[in-house]
Amino acid sequence: MSKVHAAITAVNAFVPEYILTNKELEGMVETNDEWITSRTGIKERRILKGNLGTSDMATHAVNGLLEKRGISAEEIDLIIFCTTTPDMVFPASANILAHKIGATNAWGYDLNAACSGFLYGLATGSQFIETGKHQKVLVVGGDKMSSIINYKDRKSCIIFGDGCGAVLLEPNTEGYGVIDSILKSDGSGGPYLCQKAGGSLRPASHETVDNDEHFLFQEGQAVFKFAVTNMADVAAEIMEKNKLSSEDIDWLVPHQANKRIIDATSNRCGIAPEKVMINIEKYGNTTNGTIPLCLWEWEQKLKKGDNLILAAFGGGFTWGSLYLKWAY
Repeated sequence: MSKVHAAITAVNAFVPEYILTNKELEGMVETNDEWITSRTGIKERRILKGNLGTSDMATHAVNGLLEKRGISAEEIDLIIFCTTTPDMVFPASANILAHKIGATNAWGYDLNAACSGFLYGLATGSQFIETGKHQKVLVVGGDKMSSIINYKDRKSCIIFGDGCGAVLLEPNTEGYGVIDSILKSDGSGGPYLCQKAGGSLRPASHETVDNDEHFLFQEGQAVFKFAVTNMADVAAEIMEKNKLSSEDIDWLVPHQANKRIIDATSNRCGIAPEKVMINIEKYGNTTNGTIPLCLWEWEQKLKKGDNLILAAFGGGFTWGSLYLKWAY
């Protein structure tokens, strides 16, 4: 019997209409377009306006995915919602999403691994397919980062945007799908990139609100130094583990955190720039949304059998890489 792999059979995404440009940020904090672009590669990012949450973006993304695949929401077995900005602490945004799309036969949960969450979700979801437990697993990656960004902090507000993407995993016996993954974490990096308050350790209070502790906090230099090395190394590691040369790789799909980190990863793997998916200039860092947004934008260029290396790094610290063969 042929080995069962979890193949991506459909992908879709959603980004809000409102575009926050570098020019507009110049009027909000002490910064300028040249400074932002040269250090991050970002020109603009999307912002979700109104009384809406991450699940609202996911609803648009998933409904479009179901339409493209030609299936109903009732056919979904499991929803893994990878997010750092759930609609609320509980219930899980996966459950909220299931209700909104009518996935009455699915169970689900949220997965929080910061910017590496979507990779963790793909690896986790593939296990349910490979064991035969489920036939259709929805992996969603999305964040409303604007909800936890301090737009007075010029170091962080320039980086992040809002967006959401989703993929459908189904069984494949032709050798396509998720082939291998390497996932890592190091909790000692937590203090360098975190949201200090809002959890059980520091519940909301006048003090935490007054101290801006409900916004994202990061020590940029420490995070950059760790990310630029580890994301590149883990991408190279999965290639070596699977005996893949740079010529074997059709596409590198890196987390869109910083153009310099992306360049370091592609250089470490020896992958030419034209084979690297980059859209950070349009969307910024959408955290869990970056990789599915890339797959969505490049979908028409992908060919059945293409070798893809996915790589990410996030707060926690978390990082990892995944090797998959495109299935359609």
